[in-house]
Amino acid sequence: MAKRNALGRGLGALIDDADQVKEATSVSNEVELSKIQANPFQPRTNFDQEALEELASSIREIGIIQPLTLRKLNDDQYQIIAGERRFRAAKLAGLEKVPAFVREAGDEEMLELALVENIQREDLDAIEVALSYQRLIEECQLTQESLSERVGKKRSTVSNYLRLLRLPALIQKGIREQEISMGHARALVNIAEPETQVMIFKQIVKYDFSVRKVEEIVRKINSDDGEGNAAPKKTQSFPEEYGQLKTHLAKYFNTSVDFKINDKGKGKIVIPFSDPKELERIIGIFDRLNS
Repeated sequence: MAKRNALGRGLGALIDDADQVKEATSVSNEVELSKIQANPFQPRTNFDQEALEELASSIREIGIIQPLTLRKLNDDQYQIIAGERRFRAAKLAGLEKVPAFVREAGDEEMLELALVENIQREDLDAIEVALSYQRLIEECQLTQESLSERVGKKRSTVSNYLRLLRLPALIQKGIREQEISMGHARALVNIAEPETQVMIFKQIVKYDFSVRKVEEIVRKINSDDGEGNAAPKKTQSFPEEYGQLKTHLAKYFNTSVDFKINDKGKGKIVIPFSDPKELERIIGIFDRLNS
C-alpha cells in the first residue's frame, strides 16, 4: 500500500476506484484478441520489443496472471483501458483469447486511467508524461492547478513537464531516447534561443556534461557579463560564419563560447570557466597551440 501513497491522493483515488470496479466484476471473462482494439489514449508510444518477447515467453508458459481491463464498444468490439503491453505480448504468444475485466468508461475516464496505469509502472519517458498532461488539459478541459490535484502532483512538477514541450524536436527526441536526462532538459528550457539550446544539447551528448555543468553554462549564457549579473540582452544578428566559428570554438574548448560585439562592430570572444581547474584546462589548450 505504500506504493499508492507515493503516487499522491489524486492517483490513489483513481486507482482505488479502478480496484473497486475490478472487485465487483467477474474475472472469468475470456475475450477474443481479434475483438480488442488498442487504447487511442495510450500515453506510452515506445514498447521495447525484447521485453515484449520475454513477456510473451512467460505467457506461453504460465498464461496471463493479471487480466486486461477493457471497455465494451459493441457486441463484437472492446477497447483497452489498461494492459496494452499484455495485449501485445499475448498476440506474440499466439493466444486467441485473454482474460479481462469489462467495464464502462467514457473517453475522459479512458484517458485518465491510461495515464494512471502508466505512471504506476513509472516507465513513461518525460516527453510521454508531458504529452499526457497536455492531453488531459486540452481534452478534459483542466487547468494546471486542477490537473495537479487530479494526479496528486505538485503544480510545479506538472509545469516542469509541460515546459519540455517547448524544446526543439531534436531535443525532445534526445529525451525520449535517453541521450539526456530530465535535469538536463529543465536547464535547457531556460535558454531563449532554440539554436543555442540545440548547440548545448549536442555538447551534452558529445562530452557527457553533467546536469550541474549544463546549469552553469545556462547561467553564463543568461548573464550579461558572465559573472551572474543578469540583464536583458539585445538580440544580435551575426553573419553565418560567426555562428559556425562560435560552434567550432565551443567544441574545441569543450565549453560555452560567446561573442560580445557593440554597435560599432568592436567586441571580444568570451571563454568562461567555472573554477581554477577548468581555467588551467583552457590555458593548457592555448599552450598546445603555441608549442
